[in-house]
Amino acid sequence: MTKTVHFLTAAAAAAALSACSAEPDTDRTDLETATTDGEAAALAGALEPGDFMDLQLGAKIVGPQGDEVTGTLANAEGNFADIRSFVACPAGMDVCDPKTAPKGTVYTYVHVVYPGEDNKEDTGSGDGNDSSDIEQATAFKMLRPAHGFTGAVGYSKAEAMAAIGPKADVVITCLDGALIWSVNPGTAGDQWEQAEPLTFYWQSTLPPAGPAPVYAIDANYTEAKGPGPYPEATAGYEAGCNAPSTAR
Repeated sequence: MTKTVHFLTAAAAAAALSACSAEPDTDRTDLETATTDGEAAALAGALEPGDFMDLQLGAKIVGPQGDEVTGTLANAEGNFADIRSFVACPAGMDVCDPKTAPKGTVYTYVHVVYPGEDNKEDTGSGDGNDSSDIEQATAFKMLRPAHGFTGAVGYSKAEAMAAIGPKADVVITCLDGALIWSVNPGTAGDQWEQAEPLTFYWQSTLPPAGPAPVYAIDANYTEAKGPGPYPEATAGYEAGCNAPSTAR
């Protein structure tokens, strides 16, 4: 049985429809956001993003916390975002068990990030536990290499348009083997901010070894870290997204 995974709200769907005729923003140069030679080189090789809504996913891996892992992206100042993650097998796989999955199975790592909170008192940051109102979140990123990366990566474009506007710009780069989703302000000044969830994904030929504190959000001019499913390094896959890939 094929399962289609989606998180679209009515607002996101409306934004997606209204933005279909929007012209691309030719005035923005992504390299203008680079502050170092390394960042400029990464932006010059930005990865082509896929749309989460186009994915056809199968069953999710079920671990000790169930088929989804929730956590908080935080630092010494407090909680800056909630994160909900899962890892899914390809469409047609009704059971996703790395122990029995065929060799070469591609695993899709999905992370839903809620700046500030997800409006649920009993999960993540929760009501009343926010460090501050998130006025601007500028990136979701990995802090370690994306082991086994296939070259397939993306985000929910409808959610980005709902949060940032019809000219939403999310640039995906690879730096030191780790993936970075840079969320740039819209042309009308709209930004990724408080309680606006965005779904990010990347694909790997390696299954998760368990949750690890390797994900982060840049928000309100600070970095906040937290856990999510992460694959263990395997010989030949240590380079992460720096490794050559036939999927690109």
